[in-house]
Amino acid sequence: MSLMPVDQALAQLMASARSHAAQPVDELPLEQALGHVLAAPVIAAHDVPPWDNSAMDGYAFNSADVEQALQHGLPVSQRITAGTAPAPLQSGTCARIFTGAPLPAGADCVEMQENIELTDGGLARLTQAVQTGQNVRPQGQDVHIGSALLPAGLRLRPQDLGVIASIGLAGVAVRRPLRVAVVSTGDELVEPGDSLQPGQIYNSNRFTLIGALQRLGQQIIDGGILPDDPAQTSSRLRALADQADLIISSGGVSVGEADCLGQVLRQEGEVWLWKLAIKPGKPFTLGRFADTPVLGLPGNPAATLVTFLLLVRPYLLARLGCDCVAPVSFQLPASFAWPRSGSRDEYLRAGLQDGHVVLSGNQSSGVLSSASQGSGLVLIPAGSTVAVGEPVPFLPFQGLFD
Repeated sequence: MSLMPVDQALAQLMASARSHAAQPVDELPLEQALGHVLAAPVIAAHDVPPWDNSAMDGYAFNSADVEQALQHGLPVSQRITAGTAPAPLQSGTCARIFTGAPLPAGADCVEMQENIELTDGGLARLTQAVQTGQNVRPQGQDVHIGSALLPAGLRLRPQDLGVIASIGLAGVAVRRPLRVAVVSTGDELVEPGDSLQPGQIYNSNRFTLIGALQRLGQQIIDGGILPDDPAQTSSRLRALADQADLIISSGGVSVGEADCLGQVLRQEGEVWLWKLAIKPGKPFTLGRFADTPVLGLPGNPAATLVTFLLLVRPYLLARLGCDCVAPVSFQLPASFAWPRSGSRDEYLRAGLQDGHVVLSGNQSSGVLSSASQGSGLVLIPAGSTVAVGEPVPFLPFQGLFD
């Protein structure tokens, strides 16, 4: 069986994700909406700012009076602070004004206080000319009423919440998070805190997956460890399928005698894709059991991490209606050589040092500590080699987890 290219697998995952009905809509207050996905566009009901205002602490003038203000100075007719409503500017006068305060009717420019001299007679004299519109933030400079401010499908960031608040909305319509069941497979697994017996290892993948799902704001159903028994695996999967929108597993999806999850999916469910041209992570699986999608990740810890970030994350975001699911990637020079080309896209754990990409520790698919030591992944495309100093694609973990 030939290996499926990663781009082809991603396209199939996106098509599968978008074939599902849209998640229900919840109305959330802004303080609870961070990380959620907008269900509808946000339309501005107000201009921001709602009126012309001063960008400086200084004095507001009418530009017709600038010559007089330069030669002799003008009387100060009022003092305007932020949060107050000013009177119209009297002809032939200026107004003391502070940053963010509304510009009075009749004023069209502001000079900063450092460029004003106050005469003994209390007049404000300009030390240099000021132009119409200078140091004025015009009404609607940031947002115009009726404009489509934020699109549906946007995953809300802190700055987005601030923009929504600026038009007076206290809440927003978002897609409900997915209910994701997380299971690990294998009789060799033991939960941290228990004593290890010969042949056993601690279940690290559970914590990697739950942590990654928490970063994405999904509702987690902890399905525990599936034993290496087909009947028990089938029963547990059926119970989880009744509760979850999606099941994510680690391990057990290959075709060995002990890979019970893969056996059960093939016998009682469906398998749509398997064996990808990615390293680590070749036995990644997309299937279905009892009408619930199953994403089967490899059991090796680094492979679990890499396939979650590159394949599961975009699938989850697409299920939530996100249009932009591609990870952040940028080109940086390599501080290492990679002289051997492979038949799969290879993702190496890496970090940054002096603007260069450096590999972080052992790159075996069973070694997770190199991911903890690093700050992202570097891609070596199939059939490629890398020389020292050559640009390589670097994908920071910060973008991959968010």
